[in-house]
Amino acid sequence: MKSMQNKAIARDGEHVSPWQVNLEESPSANAAGTGKLYDCIIVGAGITGLSAGLMLQKAGKSVLIIDAHNAGFGTTGGTSAHINTFADTTYKEAESAFGEEGAKLFAGAVNAGFDIIRENIKTYNIECDFEEKPGYVYAEDDEQVKQLNDLYEGTVKVGVQVHYTENLPIPIPFKRALMFDGQAQFHPMKYLHGILQAYLSAGGSLIENTKIDKIDTSEGIHTAMSGDQSFRANHIIYATHTPPGINLFSFRCAPYRSYVIAVKLKGDAYPDALIYDMQDPYHYFRTHEIQGQKLLLIGGNDHKTGHADPEKAFADLGKYAREHFSVSAIKYKWSSQYYVPVDGLPYVGQIPFYAEGIYCATGYNGNGMMLGSISAQILCSLVTGKKHPYAELLSSTRIKPIDGFTEFVKENADVAYHFVADRLSVHETDSLKRLKPGTGKVVKFDGKTVAAYRDENGEIHALHAVCTHAACIVNWNAEERSWDCPCHGARYGTDGSVLNGPAEKNLPKIEFEG
Repeated sequence: MKSMQNKAIARDGEHVSPWQVNLEESPSANAAGTGKLYDCIIVGAGITGLSAGLMLQKAGKSVLIIDAHNAGFGTTGGTSAHINTFADTTYKEAESAFGEEGAKLFAGAVNAGFDIIRENIKTYNIECDFEEKPGYVYAEDDEQVKQLNDLYEGTVKVGVQVHYTENLPIPIPFKRALMFDGQAQFHPMKYLHGILQAYLSAGGSLIENTKIDKIDTSEGIHTAMSGDQSFRANHIIYATHTPPGINLFSFRCAPYRSYVIAVKLKGDAYPDALIYDMQDPYHYFRTHEIQGQKLLLIGGNDHKTGHADPEKAFADLGKYAREHFSVSAIKYKWSSQYYVPVDGLPYVGQIPFYAEGIYCATGYNGNGMMLGSISAQILCSLVTGKKHPYAELLSSTRIKPIDGFTEFVKENADVAYHFVADRLSVHETDSLKRLKPGTGKVVKFDGKTVAAYRDENGEIHALHAVCTHAACIVNWNAEERSWDCPCHGARYGTDGSVLNGPAEKNLPKIEFEG
């Protein structure tokens, strides 16, 4: 593989993450036959898709992975790459929803995902900056102390190692803190390329820059179509973070954006640990060496996609960093998307109401590295017809009407609000002259609701502003230069192309003469 000096691989945002730069090229893809009947086609080349593809190829199955863009284009290329023995859904919350046995199974799933990553790195000799570190969670006030105690009790109950500590490796005052031994971090794109190389070496096929438009099923055979191309398989896996189109997961998973900055400090006081506060939204910290330079990664300020001001989110994160650390410069900033499941656990397996043998995995919350890895193993077991110890707990067809009902109502009432309110907030204008280069705005123009973007050359790019997924009005994301839907998280580029599902169709262009 050749080095890509000063060239960044593409991902679904304007900002470049440190994982994208000076990365070795992706391994050359194996040829894929359009007439071949594959055992499984996987749509999406992130951590879930490539991990599942590798497992299936090693199990003797023929696999084709198809990505609309390139490997790591989505959330895997924008993760902050924490690997933990705990999750954003606490084990106490999991016990409340799924009982004590369910909480223990969830802990087993999280840790099994961790083990899959560790074992892959060892088995395939993947150089990806993997390092085990201690992890700290700390409370800054009395209410947070209560939450921290709940975290401790729930974690101990499921058998995960944790203990209280009097020390914290960052200069922030705290009241109480927990320490988790044996947490880890890595370079996600180096890891992904290592998995891709192993997958291709095992005989797997990959097609990039090919968007699957639809899937037809006849006599048990699924045909995935992209334009005039078609690919056939016995099984289909959607490893696209959320399956496309309007389905149950549009209402069971809420889309969120998370923000990360990588800062250079004055001096060498970089913490050698993974650290999390208990604010809402919370912040997290870790150190990573990029091109020979230590950087402190600080993340947080999460909010629902399309609901808040991304510029303010980054500004607040920078302000927070300077309040607590001696910052020399902000070297990188980027954001990424994840989905919060209504009852706290991922949905993995058969997509309800789809043809038999079409699967997905979604709802990882902020823990996609571990949960994506274990989900890949569950998906592999479904394709090979084997039982998996976590398949029932994380089943995509489970229904938790009591535990998840309140959150379900809240999220979907919010969707209904934006469906109406965003139509009232756009305003008539007889001119777009005030739209500055590099900016976008939703306006009423000639009776149409228009998503208008003026590029750096002064040219207007006008799109229909109605999301092609469920007809909500998109909002302008000034940081990532994208059009984001506040209802189900679909995102579009300034040319209207889909960056994130669940939308399947691009925003239609409007011919405009400025």
